[in-house]
Amino acid sequence: SSEISRPENKGLYAALNLIEEAKKEIDSYSKAGPISFAYLIQCAAQSAIKATFLAADIHKCGGNEEKGGLLYNAYRSNGQWGLFERQFGRADAQELDPEGPVWEKASVQEMKDKFSAIGLGPRQLAVMSAFLGPDQLASEALLANDPQVSPWVQKYQRSRETTSQTDYEVDLITTMTKLSTLGQQINYEAYTYPVQKLDFGKLKL
Repeated sequence: SSEISRPENKGLYAALNLIEEAKKEIDSYSKAGPISFAYLIQCAAQSAIKATFLAADIHKCGGNEEKGGLLYNAYRSNGQWGLFERQFGRADAQELDPEGPVWEKASVQEMKDKFSAIGLGPRQLAVMSAFLGPDQLASEALLANDPQVSPWVQKYQRSRETTSQTDYEVDLITTMTKLSTLGQQINYEAYTYPVQKLDFGKLKL
């Protein structure tokens, strides 16, 4: 798609290449046809968010990956993702998305307007700070200049200083869930296939 070459998608080539490789492997042994990019992208987004949680725990443990992994497993659970609607059958879009802003160059008002257009507000903008540019702290410093966004930035910064990061992580998962289901179309029979019938007459008793 020509979307990957847009300025707002800069830096996504490596991620897309990984998704394409995963798709090739899955499709090679799939009995029900090719899996959609829409589904794999949603799975990749979830994995990316989990990776930020793990990286934060490793950082809290002074860079010790083993201890960070133990901390991650102690405070994270699948229950956190209970509302995450990862359904099979997500169909790929047939039309290009409208062009979006280049987040790291956009003003806070432009970001707020974009979020508002899809039903999200200052709270959701603040919790997505890690994904608005290469430097989360720089993004938060910019967002903190806005009186509507600033209280949420401070809330999530305090939460990330705690061991469990509960407020930050729960709100990030909730926001990501809302974003990932916008406009989705589900074909509930997308990966179904006929099961080979048994010929009981050929069975030896």
